[in-house]
Amino acid sequence: MPQGSFTDLKVWQLAKDLAIETYKILNIFPADEQYALTAQIKRAVVSVAANIAEGFGRYHFRDKCKFFITARGSLTELRSHLLIAHELSFLTDESLDNLEKRIRDLSVRLNKLLTSTREMGE
Repeated sequence: MPQGSFTDLKVWQLAKDLAIETYKILNIFPADEQYALTAQIKRAVVSVAANIAEGFGRYHFRDKCKFFITARGSLTELRSHLLIAHELSFLTDESLDNLEKRIRDLSVRLNKLLTSTREMGE
């Protein structure tokens, strides 16, 4: 695990960028979804970056892994919400494709971070 700040982690930077992009896209959702699906999407996407940061700040590798696994779960939850939003025609094909590409890249990097963290602890 690199020294420094969680903000130095490429995986956190990607999670932050995904959150910002997602928030921008949510501006086109219907107003009556503000406290429903929109709120769930916001919670899930912010949780990814937050759990990466919290995991980085933990001392023991098992604690780190726990938060990285939670981040991965939030990423999967986000994808589920986005697929539903697409089916409801809140998201265009292009927007969904863009977000799914980001999610796939982030998922791969998050899995690598989890693997390297586990290996450091063993």
